[in-house]
Amino acid sequence: MTIKNIKDVAKIIKDTRKKQGLTQAELAGASGVGVRFIIDLENGKETSQIGKTLRIIKMLGISINVELPEGDK
Repeated sequence: MTIKNIKDVAKIIKDTRKKQGLTQAELAGASGVGVRFIIDLENGKETSQIGKTLRIIKMLGISINVELPEGDK
């Protein structure tokens, strides 16, 4: 999947959380963040902290692959 914006990240996180049967509170507790952060993240809040976002992604077992532009490889 190509991620174009924070809404795409939010959808992936929310869908994965639900597939794993986790509530927002359970994910927050397991990841060491507040429930409010999970809510904001899943709603695509553009100011979500990248460190916490990456922690959530890792907790859910989501893998991120980056493709660099041709000149940067």
